[in-house]
Amino acid sequence: MKNFMDENFLLSSETAIELYHNYAKDLPIIDYHCHIDPKEIYDNKKFNNITEAWLYGDHYKWRAMRSNGIDEKYITGDGSDYDKFLAWSQTIPMSIGNPLYHWTHLELQRFFGIYEPLDEDTAPMIWKKANELLSGDGFAVRDLILKSNVETICTTDDPIDTLEYHIKLKEDTSFNVNVLPTFRPDKGVEINADGYVEWVKALEDISEIKISDYDKFLQALDSRIRFFHSVGCKVADHGIDGVVVYAETTKEEAAAIFAKALEGKAISTEEEKKYKTYTLRHVFKLYHELGWVLQLHIAALRANNTRMHKKIGPNTGFDSINDESIAYPLSRLLDSVDKENSLPKTILYTLNPKDNYVLGTMIGNFQGDGIPGKMQFGAAWWFNDNKDGMIEQMKALANLGLLGRFVGMLTDSRSFLSYTRHEYFRRIACNLIGEWVENGEVPKNMKLLKKIVQGICYENAKTHFAFNER
Repeated sequence: MKNFMDENFLLSSETAIELYHNYAKDLPIIDYHCHIDPKEIYDNKKFNNITEAWLYGDHYKWRAMRSNGIDEKYITGDGSDYDKFLAWSQTIPMSIGNPLYHWTHLELQRFFGIYEPLDEDTAPMIWKKANELLSGDGFAVRDLILKSNVETICTTDDPIDTLEYHIKLKEDTSFNVNVLPTFRPDKGVEINADGYVEWVKALEDISEIKISDYDKFLQALDSRIRFFHSVGCKVADHGIDGVVVYAETTKEEAAAIFAKALEGKAISTEEEKKYKTYTLRHVFKLYHELGWVLQLHIAALRANNTRMHKKIGPNTGFDSINDESIAYPLSRLLDSVDKENSLPKTILYTLNPKDNYVLGTMIGNFQGDGIPGKMQFGAAWWFNDNKDGMIEQMKALANLGLLGRFVGMLTDSRSFLSYTRHEYFRRIACNLIGEWVENGEVPKNMKLLKKIVQGICYENAKTHFAFNER
């Protein structure tokens, strides 16, 4: 029997152990998609306690706590941080098999040197030791980033953001980590969402372009894209919740629909599709011109619990997987841009594993232009970033395309302790490849295996995104 989460955790063969410890373990991290706050990096925030560092904003943990019967007071409510920590310590033993169980203990081990499993009995000791470390030197936000060997961080940013803290970090030569914005224009695409007209007014204010019509709207979006580019942005990200939309349309039709929305008139489903299609195609072409990478996150079904959404808002743990068909509209959307030779490098993610083979084959339709891995099937995302989900995503990619060109893992997290997810992924990837070697499916050619493992864990992302070193 193996020891609990020891140095060879998740590594089930000698080849896997060799691949991980010799080639993957010490590589830098490129975290090309996350939701952390750049202000907290600039301010070099210190956490008051482990609850603040661990549980604030983490809807993965909140969902688990609700499943364990924890009262909302000790999740998002006004319970004390210690009581919330105790509630998590009651929940974590029930989460065996969930990646949260492994992530929790990896974070305790790597950041705090705590190897005891968390439960109600060990909670007081762990609370005391972790908080003593957090209150001392070496545990501010920048320290956590540097300890994790992070090279580049891409946050997620609205077009109306000022990017004040990205600019300050760019000028701060004392911190040698790239902290770059990502352009996330969902609020400008979701024409039927609450607050759309107000968002357009905010875009008008920040761009200093009077948005009197659709042409001016696109001009304002373009100005923000170019501003983001000037601050170092190399990535755009779109949340395609539910249905991927595509409709044959013209600029004139999109303009008329935009005008209706500004007048407060109802927009039909077909009109929404036309507006979204033209707007997406427009920005995709500019991304291509600027050499950006486009990310499409597909198939989330958000805010399912109306009562709780009204009570505590979005992104609080009431989202799930959508099962709509995505193949045809995604094909037509990508093809409509590719026809003009303007499709940027693209990463496709699905929240529904039923679509692994849809995306795994879709990317093959638009590869080319002499770019290795121009089109990517993105890492197992959100509800899929567990051991089984990661293995199934990589197997699908290997079966249908080139695993050796995969750009690998990201945290998709709001926590500065989540960089251990890269270690989790690297161990799983090395074990999968090691299993193929042990089975005689891949030769034990260490020169080849080193190139593939280091590519998946670091080098491919560095090349794909073309991030500039500071």
